[in-house]
Amino acid sequence: MVAKKLFGTSGIRGKIGSEVTCELALNVGKSLAYYLGNEGSVVLGYDTRNTNQMLDQAICAGLLESGVDVIKIGMVPTPLVGYATEKLDADAGIMLTASHNPSQYNGIKLWNKNGMAYTSQQEEKIEEIYADKQYCSVSWDNVGNLSFNEEIKGQYIDDLVAMVDIEEGLKVVVDCASGAGSEISPLVFRKAGCEVTTLNSQPDGFFPGRNPEPNAENLQTLMKTVVAVGADLGIAHDGDADRMITVDENGEISPFDSLLALISKEFDGDVVTTVDAGLCMDESVKGQVFRTPVGDVNVAEVIIEKDAAFGGEPSGTWLHPDFCMCPDGILSGLRMAELVSKKGKLSDLLAEIPSYPNIREKIICSKEAKVKVMENMEELLKDAFDDVADVNSLDGVRLTFADDSWVLVRPSGTEDYIRITLESRDAQRAEGIKEICVKIINENL
Repeated sequence: MVAKKLFGTSGIRGKIGSEVTCELALNVGKSLAYYLGNEGSVVLGYDTRNTNQMLDQAICAGLLESGVDVIKIGMVPTPLVGYATEKLDADAGIMLTASHNPSQYNGIKLWNKNGMAYTSQQEEKIEEIYADKQYCSVSWDNVGNLSFNEEIKGQYIDDLVAMVDIEEGLKVVVDCASGAGSEISPLVFRKAGCEVTTLNSQPDGFFPGRNPEPNAENLQTLMKTVVAVGADLGIAHDGDADRMITVDENGEISPFDSLLALISKEFDGDVVTTVDAGLCMDESVKGQVFRTPVGDVNVAEVIIEKDAAFGGEPSGTWLHPDFCMCPDGILSGLRMAELVSKKGKLSDLLAEIPSYPNIREKIICSKEAKVKVMENMEELLKDAFDDVADVNSLDGVRLTFADDSWVLVRPSGTEDYIRITLESRDAQRAEGIKEICVKIINENL
């Protein structure tokens, strides 16, 4: 078995030209076709990046040349690819996106028949085929058929709206980052009965209005607009709309962990989250909380295994198994709008969730250096603290301390960073943990 080189925590992702090329897309298409037995059908969609047209043509050519039918659904949010793969009974789905990464990045993500992302085991198999060039062309009379499906968008919109019951007149500002949700998300909220103001909802792969990462730094305009128009809620998506973050009626961005805990407590049953989620999850959820490595596919696998009611990451990537196993930022936003319309102001609802000082830090680190930096990280961290109660190496290194504080150090699977996530009941303690971890990582670099 070859070493994993193509896939990170969210598919293949990298800079166009140096890491993601048309040749790569062509051969990934051939590799997927071989994995599928050189038959069947694949749904193909893409986000707004200007490099997607060329990747779309390349990966489509690889599939057709290898005997697989391609159903193109055009520029769509990632959740629509997962939804369409299931609804159209396709054998796989492909989304061309780099999600929250800047314009010069692009990527390829693969989806199963049930709308769930490919597992790491499936990705490893694709990678073996790709590395060994096991793929093959079929004869001219057996090449795949190409078709286009526009109707699936309307079906997706109708099914989304049917999932919620939002009180008429809720005022919502929707910021789509000029990404793949730009056309569908505002329309869905209007059809659901909301009064919608839009920001950055003109599709543009250069993301002129803001960086597609939905964080406080990039959402300043949304935060101000919510207050200016007297909205009840602000909704922000990333580049492919599989994520969602809210802004409350006061123009404050919602704490990621608190927001996840708030929606999680609405579900009866167990909930799945990742190792970087905070203490408030355990204190809010009605059922049991299961933790996985970072990545929506890891959450999805455990949702299925445990028959959980809901799952999500603090990043705003939420999975709704009662709809589809693909993360869906639009449905996530709708469910938050429904909650606010029926239970009151978002700020009041979030105030009921236990909140502790939480720090998220990232340190630049090349892909090549990540392995070396993390090599002896567990020992270095354990030696730096004298009150470690538990060590979890499920994904990176997570230390839990005697006072319930915790810290997670892990290499990003999508960007050139080492990430530090930590939480403590005491702000001074949290800052102290962060400084020690930053020092260890920088010295190791």
